[in-house]
Amino acid sequence: MEMLSRSHTPLLSNAYINFHSRTNRFKYRPSFIVSASRTNGEGLERRITRKRRKQESIPMRVNLKAPFLEKIFNILDSAITEFLDPPLHFSVDPAKILLGNCAPVDELIPTECKVVYGTIPSCLSGVYLRNGPNPQFPPNGPHHYLDGDGMVHCIRISHGRATFCSRYVKTNKYVFENQVGSHAVPNVIGGMHGLGPFIARATLFAARVLFSGFDIGKGIGVANTSLALLGGKLYALCESDIPYAIKIKDDGDIITLGHHDFNGSLSMNMTAHPKIDPTTKEAFAFRYWTTRPYLTYFRFDAEGNKQPDVPINSMKHSSLTHDLAITQKYAIICDIQVRACPMNLVRGEPLVGVDPNKVPRIGVLPRYAADESNMKWFEVPGFNIFHAVNAWDETDEEGGEVVVLVAPNIVSVEHFFERAVGQIHGSMEKVRVHLGTGVVSRHIMSTKNLEFPVINPAYIGKKNKYVYAAIFSDQTPSETRMMRASGVVKLDVTTSEEEHEGLNECTMASRMYEDNCFGGEPFFIERDPENPCSEEDDGYVVSYVHDESSGESRFLVMDARSPTLEVVAAVKLPQRVPYGLHGIFIRENDLYNL
Repeated sequence: MEMLSRSHTPLLSNAYINFHSRTNRFKYRPSFIVSASRTNGEGLERRITRKRRKQESIPMRVNLKAPFLEKIFNILDSAITEFLDPPLHFSVDPAKILLGNCAPVDELIPTECKVVYGTIPSCLSGVYLRNGPNPQFPPNGPHHYLDGDGMVHCIRISHGRATFCSRYVKTNKYVFENQVGSHAVPNVIGGMHGLGPFIARATLFAARVLFSGFDIGKGIGVANTSLALLGGKLYALCESDIPYAIKIKDDGDIITLGHHDFNGSLSMNMTAHPKIDPTTKEAFAFRYWTTRPYLTYFRFDAEGNKQPDVPINSMKHSSLTHDLAITQKYAIICDIQVRACPMNLVRGEPLVGVDPNKVPRIGVLPRYAADESNMKWFEVPGFNIFHAVNAWDETDEEGGEVVVLVAPNIVSVEHFFERAVGQIHGSMEKVRVHLGTGVVSRHIMSTKNLEFPVINPAYIGKKNKYVYAAIFSDQTPSETRMMRASGVVKLDVTTSEEEHEGLNECTMASRMYEDNCFGGEPFFIERDPENPCSEEDDGYVVSYVHDESSGESRFLVMDARSPTLEVVAAVKLPQRVPYGLHGIFIRENDLYNL
């Protein structure tokens, strides 16, 4: 039963074609000349020839339609790339990062889709949205995959019919660059490597702010990571900025309402992964920074009102803490070895790196704390997480408090930013922290390379049994792996060590996509959230899946209770959907209350 037909021609957008026709006109490596020719719908054949700079010069990219001042800025930007940037590692090389289904696509107005297999379950009436990077213009110099402008891909389902739409989040950065017609705001991740290029780009950007009317006070974030409902409103999030409010129209179109600072109470950035208590509807969040306090915790009440900040001064060094977990009593914060350190730039290194001398810690803070006086830290050597699955409270045999945390641990953290995202090996672990004794025990639940874990949202902060995660194949060529998940697995994290001793594997169901088909984050949707007797896994797992042979993308619906995660419906999408990051599902009834 073939869910992704090979009979269709590649679905290439004008954005993909125009983007690469512009990108291939400039140099990516200071000591190489890069030329490219298209060989098929989804790839470029690249010929790299070592040349001396004196023998052959690289054309500067200049937008002839841009105002004169902007042309000067573009020339200077290209000069930084030509003369100051170090040779690019492939993880920040646009010529390798922005290929195939990681290349950007055009916006798409709401377009009706065809259900090509099965029937969409009636309980899925609503919208599934997924966010991800989609650069509006070819980047100037180094570009990490996570630097791209946010684009939300939305499938609106009603009465078994589906409508698909793709829209950029109209951030302050997006609007400004759209006006000047080129990439103008420095990349936060890829563009910060070495003091010389950093100072040069910062100076050039300051000139743009001064002479081009860019309002830096409205932020430089890309809103490309996730989506969340806070206080009954929908937001696009990225941890380098404050949220952007968006709205879904009746026809499935996506409208950006603008920057939202919660009535002036959120003046700095916040995590892209706030945790929503399914019972109280409160949201628990934080922000990290490169200077003290390195992390600040805060929460939102059910109406979306932000509560006072709680600075975590006991965090002695910066930490790229991307996610947190909550229990009914506590907020769980991980202090990891990956950190942003300005001194790295002085040493000619990337801003973000790994501190080999730092011991990772788990912090346990009462979730309604007014300060950090009752926070406890526990050292957990080698435990570096990017995403938390869930956490809950337990008691041990003596009646002592225990916090349980489930998360994929990054096994080779030293390669965190040297490698493409899909190359980082995440081994699923369950960690038990005895708050009274300080004893920490760890249990490997799966040694498969798993990331983008999700659960039934009704179980956030409570003990859950099932986890759904994207599985990444270690056999995929390293320079093309990126965000491409080979399938989905279902884990039973309540399995005891004795039940699978020596196996380190608690997988109870899986679905591997067909040859040359890849997906991104799965998402679990309950069949009937109003039924208190529903089983935890009574629902469906959905994901966008792309066929790299045909160029076709589909929306798959899988039965979460099936031992094979059986596909019950497949929707052919009107254009390619890049692999992207995190998503959310909003039910029909809830849409009208946004």
